[in-house]
Amino acid sequence: MSAVADRLERLPLSGFHRKLLLIGGLGYLFDGLDSSSLAFLLPVVSKLWNLTSAETGLVASSTYIGYFFGAFLSGVLADLIGRRRIMMTALAIYCVASLASAAANDWHTFFALRVVAGFGSGAETVVIAPFLAEFVPRRYRGIFCGALVGFMSFGYLGSSIVGFTVVRNFADGWRYMAVVTALPVVMLLWWRRTLPESPRWLESQGRTAEANRIVSAIESWFSDKGIPLAPVTSLGQSAASVPVKNSALQNVLTLWSPRLARTTAVSWLMWFSVAFAYYSFFSWIPSLLLKEGLTMTKSFGYSIAIYGAQIPGYFSAAWLNERIGRKAVVASYMLLGGVAAITLAFSHTGLQIMSAGICLSFFMNGAFAGVYAYTPEVFPTAVRTTGTGSSSSFGRIGSVSAPILVGLVYPTLGFMGVFAMTTTVLLIGACVVAFLGIETRNRSLEDIEEEGLEQHDVRGPLSSTEMNG
Repeated sequence: MSAVADRLERLPLSGFHRKLLLIGGLGYLFDGLDSSSLAFLLPVVSKLWNLTSAETGLVASSTYIGYFFGAFLSGVLADLIGRRRIMMTALAIYCVASLASAAANDWHTFFALRVVAGFGSGAETVVIAPFLAEFVPRRYRGIFCGALVGFMSFGYLGSSIVGFTVVRNFADGWRYMAVVTALPVVMLLWWRRTLPESPRWLESQGRTAEANRIVSAIESWFSDKGIPLAPVTSLGQSAASVPVKNSALQNVLTLWSPRLARTTAVSWLMWFSVAFAYYSFFSWIPSLLLKEGLTMTKSFGYSIAIYGAQIPGYFSAAWLNERIGRKAVVASYMLLGGVAAITLAFSHTGLQIMSAGICLSFFMNGAFAGVYAYTPEVFPTAVRTTGTGSSSSFGRIGSVSAPILVGLVYPTLGFMGVFAMTTTVLLIGACVVAFLGIETRNRSLEDIEEEGLEQHDVRGPLSSTEMNG
């Protein structure tokens, strides 16, 4: 490993790491709040502006459209100009657009602002996990990155509470909710003062002096707290520390170079299968069950129970990330999510539906905790956010296409056909991760990078000249 990586890896778990987790977690909390708030805003604005079914569907897709472009673009840019700058800029875009949407007086303006807000939200969240992964030592990285996305569940739960208490009870309640989603603007002041740039990224860009200054400041924090540090075990340089300065196009092409093509394919398929299954189930299950005569899915208790199951789902998976590994978590939670979905398909009583729905939410959201922890680990530092952002964007294709395909399959193959199709996608994704993915548990990012490269080149690590193609 490089000197910077060695110094970061020896740091004990402390308040410094927990503060980074809280900072990033709050970003995910508001992303969850924003993503789920549209479900409560949509019925109100549809009625307010007399939207047709097509117009309502377009507004419903606004956040996902913005997220698709935001995640990809920010991932590419964060590898070029830094994680910190992109995170702060994206948060500002998201907050301004969310606040402005509260003042919209027609659906065209509301739609455009929701796209921009989704762009900012996607741009921010896709960089947070790689940023945290580059600070946290190997022995804690899985649980920290898994817990990071777990904050999103509090946002979903919060939106359901605000939706039922504010949107339903005030004439302009939808505007108040839009204002609430813009509140993280106050986090910018905190982030500006406390967020350091990633030393690993700085080193990958040849800015070693800056990287060392940040690591020295972190080490000083430990010294001031009276926390002893282990000696640096190695100062050897590796491929991870060789400066690589590519253009945006070169970074994207690097993902599909012979040495990274398998890693990229596994990551993209993993994201697609999880997102496709998640949005197939949760976009259509209430409607499908209603068609089966099960009206209890409209109840407030059902919504709260389903959203509430996300919390233990995320954090149980985060804990297991370090116990059985990210690959095992992703594959097993995806498979168990499929079992829960099939169980739900055969459920007929209120208790059966509630229990199966809770299990489905538990496992599908838990799978995301594994996905968010795993993805930043499998890509080299020089293209880490490009790989993460492109994977997330590809996953959005699954989230957009899933409801459409379910709508086409249901009239022909019925209720069971929908669940069979979606569970098959889950099974394929789980097998891809389990059999083709790289094991990352308790390994440094540099070690993982070297293994991924050596799988495709017996000559050893990739040089900067080769990375530049």
